[in-house]
Amino acid sequence: MSESKNKNKFFRLLSYSGNYKYLSFLGMFLSALSAICLLVPFIYIWDVVNALLMVAPDFTQAQNLDVYAIRAFTFAVLGIVLNFFGLMGTHLSAFKNEKNMKDAAMKHLLKLPLGYFSNHTSGGLRKVIDYSTTKTETFLAHQLFDLTGAIVTPIAFLILLFSFDWLLGLICLIPIILCFVFMYPMFSKESQNIMEEYQKYLEEMNAEAVEYVRGIPVTKAFQQSVYSFKNFINAIRNYGKFSAEYSLSTQLPMTAFTVSINGFFALLIPAGILLAGSLVDVKFFANFMFYIIFTPICAVMMNKIMTVSQDWMLASYALDGIEAILNEEPLVEAANPQKPKNHSIEFEGVYFDYGQNDGDEHILNDISLKINENESVALVGPSGGGKTTIASLIPRFWDVNHGSIKVGDVDVRDISTKELMENISFVFQNTTLFKDSIYNNVAIGRKGASREDVKKALSLAQCDDIIDELPDGIDTVIGSEGTYLSGGQQQRIALARAILKDAPIIILDEATALADPENEYMIQKAISEITKDKTVIMIAHRLSTVKNVDRIYVVDNGRIVEKGNHEFLVENKGIYARMWDEFNQSIKWKVKSEVI
Repeated sequence: MSESKNKNKFFRLLSYSGNYKYLSFLGMFLSALSAICLLVPFIYIWDVVNALLMVAPDFTQAQNLDVYAIRAFTFAVLGIVLNFFGLMGTHLSAFKNEKNMKDAAMKHLLKLPLGYFSNHTSGGLRKVIDYSTTKTETFLAHQLFDLTGAIVTPIAFLILLFSFDWLLGLICLIPIILCFVFMYPMFSKESQNIMEEYQKYLEEMNAEAVEYVRGIPVTKAFQQSVYSFKNFINAIRNYGKFSAEYSLSTQLPMTAFTVSINGFFALLIPAGILLAGSLVDVKFFANFMFYIIFTPICAVMMNKIMTVSQDWMLASYALDGIEAILNEEPLVEAANPQKPKNHSIEFEGVYFDYGQNDGDEHILNDISLKINENESVALVGPSGGGKTTIASLIPRFWDVNHGSIKVGDVDVRDISTKELMENISFVFQNTTLFKDSIYNNVAIGRKGASREDVKKALSLAQCDDIIDELPDGIDTVIGSEGTYLSGGQQQRIALARAILKDAPIIILDEATALADPENEYMIQKAISEITKDKTVIMIAHRLSTVKNVDRIYVVDNGRIVEKGNHEFLVENKGIYARMWDEFNQSIKWKVKSEVI
């Protein structure tokens, strides 16, 4: 990307069209020819006017009117035909550009570590990819074609202005010069920066709007209004304030531009009346009529330049969004990948931060632990202590800053991504199920799995009662026709997916957090199936779920502060013992009705 970054932004954009970019150049060339052809009929109109004035008042004596009409019609049709084929070329190139841009972004996303998706929401990424490709497609398909015509038309326009009467042409040139003078500040580098800032405020407001919509049930339940969502209100106010200030800053140049673009008649007619007093002849009157008919084209031309310039700013901003994704560096793949010797896991002096940190404190500080093959361990501790981060480093969601993580005595950085993923199964607190059939949601766990394999996995995951209640069994599409699953039911489906994958290392991150008591019991039974003869890492706040693991690590402020089995840690009277007491008190708590 470094070489392409040095290219002109327009050519960087066009490079996504591949060989189809030549259709864009062809379309631009045809646009230029079309613009010229569409100006020619005005010359023949002038010929018609001139021929009629020469024989006035006996207009029947006018000659070659049919010839002029046919030629005007021919060039008009030719201009339209060239316009059509030119647009065909730019559209084909634009469609190819949009496809290739989306392909490039999506393929690159597949190479990025999973940690990237923790920091970038799927909705945000989708907005960048869809919005960007749509804006660039619009520019390449339509505005690029108009841009060529908008460039060629002024050149031909200026030639024609001075071809008939240099004095009238000079008068018509004044509004054009004024248009460019007033238009320039609105498309300077500073204005481009303002447009980028505008897009930033707009995206911020859109993001907060989504959060507000998601929170409407809570808002209604507590009888709150939109003003309780301070981030949303502030985003609206910031957007409104910026838009108002920007609009007011462009009020004067935009008004001046509009007046100038429509000011041809304001100069041309008084000048024509003044000149007519001393230069009254048929030729002058014919020339004057030509300028009256011809100059409105300039207004169309200048508006096109204005629109194209604005759309190029949006396309340029959209290209930056796509390139921001493509410039994200994937994790370095091992040059000589090795296979794990077993399924043990070892952390050796691991330090980690999500970004640059030159301080003494890190997200994780000197983490060292050993999990033997087929052992089950638990990570517990206060929220925000670093438990999930520790588990996420094993499959290389991110790479460590210092130290090493080994799977089967091999550093994870020396294991291919494919090999690493095949050895690890995840069950997260926030389960992701696709709007697809139960069968397809589970079958994604292992390529080539048979229908019987999926049914067996569902059964081992204690999903039989779920399947029996669904109208089409395992072929029922989740989310269709009112078919929805509870959080606990979704968790069991996710466990079936992990059972089907049958990976030797299992990471369970709050797998029972969203479950009610009945679902929790079923999930615990499913977990007992998935963890048989596996290396298991469990993260849990419900300490009853980790009571029987081989070893418990207590994580607090990015450090391992205690380790041992349940009995040892309870007797140790440390953080774990306090958490265990609080857990037991919480399950005994109940609402009492007291009579006063």
